[in-house]
Formats: sequence, structure tokens, C-alpha cells
Amino acid sequence: MKKRIITIFLILMFFTVDATVNYYKKRDTVSVKSEKEEIKAIYISYLEYYSNFYGGSQSMNKKKIDQMIEIVKSHNLNTIILHVSPFSDSIYNSKIFPFSETLTGQEGKNPGFDYLEYFIKRAHQNHISIFAWINPYRISFQNDYNKISKNNPAYSMIGTSNILADKNGIYYNPASEIVKNLIINQVKEIIKNYDVDGIHFDDYFYIQKDIDRLEYHNYQQNGGKLSLKDFRLSQTNDLIKKIYHIIKEKNNKIQFSIAPDGNINNNYLYHFADIKTWLKDDGYVDIIMPQIYYGFKNDYSPFYDVLNNWINLCQNEKIKIVPVLAYYKIGTVDNEAGGGKNEWIDDDVINKQMLLIKHYNLSGFAWFRYDYVVKNS
Repeated sequence: MKKRIITIFLILMFFTVDATVNYYKKRDTVSVKSEKEEIKAIYISYLEYYSNFYGGSQSMNKKKIDQMIEIVKSHNLNTIILHVSPFSDSIYNSKIFPFSETLTGQEGKNPGFDYLEYFIKRAHQNHISIFAWINPYRISFQNDYNKISKNNPAYSMIGTSNILADKNGIYYNPASEIVKNLIINQVKEIIKNYDVDGIHFDDYFYIQKDIDRLEYHNYQQNGGKLSLKDFRLSQTNDLIKKIYHIIKEKNNKIQFSIAPDGNINNNYLYHFADIKTWLKDDGYVDIIMPQIYYGFKNDYSPFYDVLNNWINLCQNEKIKIVPVLAYYKIGTVDNEAGGGKNEWIDDDVINKQMLLIKHYNLSGFAWFRYDYVVKNS
């Protein structure tokens, strides 16, 4: 009797596993990736500069970068998404933007060496790629124009419609042709002078609701028929397409990636990021990295469902999907997850998410961000 029960159990298990695999195969929309092609990325943001470089000497900070590279390598990661321009500034020698305050405490103050150049050198020596991460529109979290230094390109735009200060801070106007050209020239400068493997934008597109009213008014006066929403989507698309073209014109091997809001609807309601077009048409992006910062037990946006929505949205097999995972939530209570708020404390969420990503044969994953990886290792 016991042997019969075991036999029946094994038969049921076989059919269950087989059915599950076939179910996943039917849902897979991306071809199988080899181990060599898989992107295993980590974000190093301006917040890491405060916690790791602030107040350090040149030699100390170079050693800190060496240590960062070793830690990234020890986690078997192969890509660093490095914040090179968080606030209309730079961590590299730029003729356009001042050195970042996040390195020295004072915008424009020379930190003594080129951080991007040194990161690239040490990363490439360890077979790690560097994506240069730009916040194209953000100038400051403060709303005081007097805080903008005179050698910042935003300074000459004070009093124009090219920038706007409100409760969210100071931002460039996405509908301004002057702003678009500024961002384009920034990308040109980086890919000309630095051996980067990619250019990366995150989800900071439209932040302020009234920033482009003048441009939209002029557009209507000239016979434009698009709604304000579609006008904004078209402005974002215009920049993204131009950036992609410039990158490929310079070096087709350089990848262009964008990390939109993990909530698909938010991209249209708040950010005016036309992800459906980017995931369908050629000429916009190489990699989409949705910020899927949800657990499996999230009552409103469970990880499994959100991931499947992104996979199903991708209509262009050339585009890689690389979800960004919330490493910063490990060991915390997620008060926005409803009944799943304690999941990040009780469960090994990140590992489960990576297993599902790998099962779907997606192009990899990214962890946000470095300090939390060190903290939670």
C-alpha cells in the first residue's frame, strides 16, 4: 500500500512539474539568454558618494572605489549603473556641467581626480561594465534658485521657461528645445571622452505639472492638435529617440537603457514616459529596466503579475528586459503593500524574484542599491 501511494505521488509530481514548465514556456516572450549575455547589475548612486567618499582624500577614495569593485565582483555581478550626473552636474571632467556637490560638498569644486574615468578603469580590469546614469532633468531637490552655482548651465536659464522651481525642487523643462540640446550634448561628451558600455536614464521625466505650459500654448497657437498628455509623451519620445540615434551613430556597441516606473500606468499618468512605444518600435532603447519594487504578496501590485505585464508589453524581441529589484527593502516593513507588508522580513524575496526572472529567460536583473547590498550581505 505504501509503495502504491509513493508511486501515485511521483506520477502526480511529474505531471505537475511538466504542466508548470509548459505553462511558463507559453508565457515566455523573450529568447533564451546565455550566461555570458545575462546582465547582473547594481546601482551606485549619489547617495553612495555621501556615505563612501565624503570627506575622504583622493587616495582614500580611490581605495574605496577599488573596494566597491571587489564587492561587486564578489557578488558575481557584471554591470555597474553609475550615477555620473545626479543634479545637472558631473563626477567627470566636463566642459558643460560643474563637478558634483555630492563628491566634495561644494558644486564646482574639483575633487582631485576623474571619478568616472577611475571607475571605468578599475571596472573594466575586472570585466565589469559601466553604464553612465544621468538624471537629465533634475537640477536640485531644493527650490531656491540662489543655490545654483554660476558655472551650472541652469544658472543662465533662471527667469526663463527652461527651468522651474516648486515644492519638488528645480527641474529642466522637457518640452524645451534648449534643454533637449543640453542633454544631447551631455551624452555626446560622455560617449566621446569615456569608454562607457551604456547610457542610462531613470524615471525622472516630467516632475512638475505646469512646467511646459508656454510650449504647449505655442504649439496650439501654431495649429497643434495633440492633447496635453500626448504632447508631453511626444516631447519625451523626441528626446529618447535623438539620444538613441546619437549613441548608435557614435558606437553601436554602447547600450541605451531606461528604468521606468514599475507601475505601467504611472508612466503615462505622471511621468509621460511612452513605454509601449519604446517596447514596440526600433530606435528608442536597447534595454528596459522596470523598477519592480514589489513583493509577491503585495496586495496591489504583486511581483509576479507586474513582471508578466512587462513581459507581455514587450513587442520587440530586440529589446532586453532587466527588472530592477528593491534590495533596499530587505529586512523592512513595506507599509504600502497591504497584507504583504511583512514579506520582506519573513521571506527571501530577492532570491525568489531572481529565480523567476531566470526561469522566464529574461536578460538579467539589477539591484538597487550598493549600500544596501553591503548592509544586507
